[in-house]
Amino acid sequence: MKKMMMACVGLLALTLTAQAQKKSGAIQFETTIDPAAMMSANGMQVSDEMKARMPKSVKSNFELLFTATNASFMPVEDVEDSNGGGGGGGMNRMMRFAGGMGGQREYYYSFADQKLVEVFDLMDTTYVIQSKLTIAPNTDLNMGNNRQGNNGSSTTTQNGVTTTTTSAVVFLPEPPTMEVVKTDETKKILNFNCNKIIVKSIRKAKVLGEDKNIIDETAVWYTNELGFNFSPNPHLWTEGTVLALENKGNTTIAKSIEYRNVSAKDVTAPKKAIPITLEEIKVKREAMMKRFQGGRQGAPARVVIN
Repeated sequence: MKKMMMACVGLLALTLTAQAQKKSGAIQFETTIDPAAMMSANGMQVSDEMKARMPKSVKSNFELLFTATNASFMPVEDVEDSNGGGGGGGMNRMMRFAGGMGGQREYYYSFADQKLVEVFDLMDTTYVIQSKLTIAPNTDLNMGNNRQGNNGSSTTTQNGVTTTTTSAVVFLPEPPTMEVVKTDETKKILNFNCNKIIVKSIRKAKVLGEDKNIIDETAVWYTNELGFNFSPNPHLWTEGTVLALENKGNTTIAKSIEYRNVSAKDVTAPKKAIPITLEEIKVKREAMMKRFQGGRQGAPARVVIN
């Protein structure tokens, strides 16, 4: 009888240990971007010659570290393209900066008070900005047609040659309307049961001079079996833990999960980061773009994009 009780106690201890271990660990995510598809989705004309110079896909890896109370999400290595890096350096840097899933940003989550902060480098300085999980236009990171001129033209420079292209689609400056559509679709990701919703971003635009609504759809796959709230893109979240985002030209999916001990400092935002607002970010980025354009025209300028 005594041996049986000891065996039961031992089994209970092992079960509690296993359950405790499952409250912390790491999930690896992979983001795949099709540059040509993303440019087309933003209303930019992409010639066959431009497509030939672009990588077919740009892949980057991210890691979600989580404990029972906090989490962090950040890139873990440089972007790699399907052309083996040949001639794609500029495109890769642009993708890291534009970042469909946050680029070089780091995200820190606090589960108890549902707080989220974003940490990023801009012009050699580390900043922190308050954020939240929600459904909202990602205006801060949107580098699409908003940066074009009033006539829908955009200018690019490569190897000293400046090219101006005109888009048939000109997005209006007002923010898009967001719409959430629930579905009955389910599938397993990393053996978790996931539900699907569709997030529609509806933008008003001029298409060959006519008023049109341009609809961009993202499939969001989430699970409630992990016990905490998270999304690789904080602007695409309704509930649970998002394990996949599927969009034309931009896909992010969880590839593996490992339960292990995670240090508290790895899921805590750095204290030396400087607080900043979205409006202040906009001003600094506009100043950076002016310096960049001045450098292309021969003026002495140095731009660092991390």
